[in-house]
Amino acid sequence: MKLPARVALGTMHGKAAAIAPAFARLGITVVVPEGLDTDRFGTFTAEVPRAGTMEEAARAKALAAIAATGCAVGIASEGAYGPHPVIPFLAFGGELILWHDAATGHEIVERLTDASPVYDHAEGAQISNFERFLGRIRFPETAVIVAPAGQREAPVAKGITDKAALAQAIALARSANGQAFVQTDMRAHMNPQRMEVIARLAQKLADRLACPCPDCGALGWGMLRPERGMPCADCGAPTQGVRSEIHGCTLCGAEICLARPDGLTAADPGSCAFCNP
Repeated sequence: MKLPARVALGTMHGKAAAIAPAFARLGITVVVPEGLDTDRFGTFTAEVPRAGTMEEAARAKALAAIAATGCAVGIASEGAYGPHPVIPFLAFGGELILWHDAATGHEIVERLTDASPVYDHAEGAQISNFERFLGRIRFPETAVIVAPAGQREAPVAKGITDKAALAQAIALARSANGQAFVQTDMRAHMNPQRMEVIARLAQKLADRLACPCPDCGALGWGMLRPERGMPCADCGAPTQGVRSEIHGCTLCGAEICLARPDGLTAADPGSCAFCNP
């Protein structure tokens, strides 16, 4: 199967700057429809809750981009950020990018995690209370959103990148207890580190598109899922470690099992529930 000449990108937050270069190297032009409102599928500040999973939201954006442009293929990315699943006081992020072929329904999804995203928040009554927070997030390179404390889903201002505007927004947002809530703006065009992750993710998808399925020739042969259960090096019991990778085609369903790329065949006993209960 041939790569399309054009694909539609479902975004209103400047993601083409991160995504288009990887596709250009494949000879694909990324088209961004004008006036497409992707915030209707969910916002980071929760004024509009995301309906469904990350994958479902990305699919909705890709389909909207196809409808707006007439392109046969749509792509979209989606991110989610919050507390680290193991160390809750640290931040953690996940990104995915989805390729959808309207003619066949063929989809390819790639994912990346960001274990140290620029994602944070603070509360205070005036701008001097936020100096350390602003330094941590690399303001004004990273923009911020301001809301009343306890009402983060009702922001008074987004995309703030200068201190004068921030001071005004804090004064406007102060709640009954005199506190304002300031958080990193996680929209892609307002968060450079997130844009870097999206760029790496786009390259990952582009690399996969360059690999056809050996059975049916469809685009996008690649890793589908990890297989866990790597045996403990001491007792041989299965652990949560990845023992192998399942690679395959999301169109015809062909699959093969491959060894880990690093050649590791046994897990450290420290991760074994039997040796280290």
